[in-house]
Amino acid sequence: MYALKYDATIAAVWDSLPPPVSEQLSDVLAAACTDPFAATVPYGEDDGIMRMLVLDEVFVVIYLGHRTKTLHIYQIDYLG
Repeated sequence: MYALKYDATIAAVWDSLPPPVSEQLSDVLAAACTDPFAATVPYGEDDGIMRMLVLDEVFVVIYLGHRTKTLHIYQIDYLG
């Protein structure tokens, strides 16, 4: 199980999403914390560290800290 990490800027972006999109993102991030490779796709070259969640209206760039078992959110882009 990976722990989710993000800063205040990411929290503000997440909070500004429409409720259905925010709820969907929460569900997918919970799944990613359990199995990050099943819930994400490579971000650029598949290095096993930089990954991306791709949803209908949002995508999220994450960094997997394998040793620390952390999933760091670096970027949230809302497409809606």
